[in-house]
Amino acid sequence: MMTVLWINLLIVFVCAAFARMIPLMRTDGLPAAADGTTPVLKPNKLLVAAAATSIVLVSGLRSNIGDTPFYMYSYYLLHPTFENFSFTGDFGFNAIQIVLKKLTPDPQALIFLTALATNVLIVAGLYRYSRMIEVSLFLYITTGMFTVSMNGIRQYLAASILFAGTRWLIRGDWKRYFPLVLAAATIHKTALIMLPVYFLVRRKAWTRATMLLLALAVLAAVGFDQFFGVLLILLEGSRYAVYGQFDAGGANIIRVAVTGIPLLIAFLGRHKLRSIWPESDIFVNMTLLGLVFMVISTANWIFARFNIYFGLYNLVLFSWIIPLFAERYRKLAYYGLLVFHLLYFYYEHVVTLNLHYRSRFL
Repeated sequence: MMTVLWINLLIVFVCAAFARMIPLMRTDGLPAAADGTTPVLKPNKLLVAAAATSIVLVSGLRSNIGDTPFYMYSYYLLHPTFENFSFTGDFGFNAIQIVLKKLTPDPQALIFLTALATNVLIVAGLYRYSRMIEVSLFLYITTGMFTVSMNGIRQYLAASILFAGTRWLIRGDWKRYFPLVLAAATIHKTALIMLPVYFLVRRKAWTRATMLLLALAVLAAVGFDQFFGVLLILLEGSRYAVYGQFDAGGANIIRVAVTGIPLLIAFLGRHKLRSIWPESDIFVNMTLLGLVFMVISTANWIFARFNIYFGLYNLVLFSWIIPLFAERYRKLAYYGLLVFHLLYFYYEHVVTLNLHYRSRFL
């Protein structure tokens, strides 16, 4: 049943909305004005923590959704010893399982621990960078990212670790960011994509390079067979070469539109956005890369998995596009965004997936 997920959405949004209505004065982070003279109000930590608690409990106490049963069964069969331990593949995640299995044989512990780490890091990042925390958390659930985090456990854990290091990406502190990427890659090897991404996103948005990147994405989608053939050659011999065996069709075009909407608005209001949010270029570029993979994924859905690393930045960008509208249209934009994504949540989770949430505890 979807009841638990609907209740979670309500609790999270209400707590986060009140957190912004009952704020604390912010003395650090992003200024509200270009001259930095007006402080930004910081959401109430206790209420944001309440929203995070609901997210963690719903995710951590589940017994189904995606690969969850597989992870639980694999954990049940795991022999907790470091004898002949292999430092290949996703060995970091394997080590976590071994240590945890020594403490408790209950597979639910693995699900809860990964849910706790993943969602606390994500909520903390959204708390730090979002203009409207309730919008970002609402979209985290309604765009399906929260649901995907309960399916792609390892990849979302890796993505949340990298999201926590966003401040180093913004500052250009590669000496800290690169080791973080390497650490995340021990959880899921695809995290290594963030090494070249570091150099791509730390530049001004909407340059010729931006348009070239979008054009290449369209070409890759149109000429997918040739593009995918080259990629498989690069992946040959790795555990991810198995992706070449997937042929489950492309991603839903609606998902591509959901990713592209904030970019279109950000482009139209790019000058104002940069003036009220100096760090916006990195978030725009990360969202753009997510759109690139989503466009390619219309030919094969497996490429949508890469958007896991970029989608979290899209949540932040969404929260900053509301102020780009003229004052008289902001309420319309705010509530329109919420209603549109609520309908999308219903369409994807109820109509398309017919998702049923199960738990021994909830």
